[in-house]
Amino acid sequence: MSAPLHARRPTGFDIRPASQLAARQVHPRIWLSEGLSNAWLVVTPAGRVAINTGMGFEAPVHKRNFDAVDRGPLRYIVLTQGHVDHVGGVDVLREPGTAVVAGAGNAAQQADDARLHRFRVRRSAFAFAEAIGRANAWIREHVGGPVPAQSRPTPDLLVDDRLALELGGVRFELLATPGGETLDSLVVWLPDERACFAGNLFSALFGHFPNLVTLRGDRIRDALRFVDSLERVRALEPELLLVGHHGPVEGRAEIQAELERIRDAVLYAHDATVRGMNEGRDVLALMRDVRLPPELELGEGYGKVAWGVRAIWEGYAGWFHARSTAELYATPPAAVHPELVALAGGADRVAERARRRAAAGELVLAIQLAEVALSAEPAHRGALEASLAAHRGLLGRSANFWETSWLRRRVGELEAALGGGA
Repeated sequence: MSAPLHARRPTGFDIRPASQLAARQVHPRIWLSEGLSNAWLVVTPAGRVAINTGMGFEAPVHKRNFDAVDRGPLRYIVLTQGHVDHVGGVDVLREPGTAVVAGAGNAAQQADDARLHRFRVRRSAFAFAEAIGRANAWIREHVGGPVPAQSRPTPDLLVDDRLALELGGVRFELLATPGGETLDSLVVWLPDERACFAGNLFSALFGHFPNLVTLRGDRIRDALRFVDSLERVRALEPELLLVGHHGPVEGRAEIQAELERIRDAVLYAHDATVRGMNEGRDVLALMRDVRLPPELELGEGYGKVAWGVRAIWEGYAGWFHARSTAELYATPPAAVHPELVALAGGADRVAERARRRAAAGELVLAIQLAEVALSAEPAHRGALEASLAAHRGLLGRSANFWETSWLRRRVGELEAALGGGA
């Protein structure tokens, strides 16, 4: 019996900025240039179509790769979503006469990203800043020239529901799938080739539980709308699924089986969360208790079931969890921590309890206790050591890209606070 698809594909840790000076042919007329999101090229007798363009700084790599395949005119650039890692290279790839095509909500999505630019750069730096810095240096060395600015393109054509195009005898159908990572999400269907370009409709890693909410800060994605969009792709019965990260998924039967499992897993988590809400259960209890049955196993390398449960709960009910009147006011929960330290007899005692909890494997509780002690004495060595031990323990358990990236950042910060590690 073969391993699950998610175990046979690269992980979130294998997502890197564009750094290969060659496109990979995945079909007689389709080529892939990998980066922070995949950029695809479709070659026809009447010109070329690019599907997604990567970040602005990556675009010279994608352009060089695509021009090495074919120098025909670039007739269309299609954007499967408005996120910055899809639209950023438009200005570099676009030629005179190139039409840019996107989903109807593209302007609103780009406006969101521009409006929150500094917030999202700051919030995502722990996961991507180091890799992007290395990539910029690599591109300057191997491609040359200045690093391009990030594009903020205005599309020439918008897709409300469906748009049919034809180029050089190749038929393209663009279908709106607003349940993806963004409301302007769309997929590109080549009916004669039975190939579907899905972008990040299924989140960054196909075969994994979708990321319904991101640690970097983004709008919560609606689980039922996601399922509706997934069903639109499943109904096409593609034989080649070209996704936003890593190589294609091939074979009608495997694609259908994976789409059905992802659909059923999301519906299972959704229905269990809603049932728990109606029963009066707390969101944290549901995050702990909702687990997929074995037949619906998915990877959790980018999104997690527990995070999806919280996204579903708060997507329906918002931020007020009715646990405490204090939730209604601007006083943070941590404001009481120095009072608790005083009641406990000082930071030493709280830090010692944190150390014991970490040693017992109660890692999250250890972090919480350490943070109580540190609120009273920010440089308390025992509390820093307990927190570091707990973070290292959690890091050893994690296979999720976002969780691991966050824990690595915190481990580094705690080691620095302790003067180089403990």
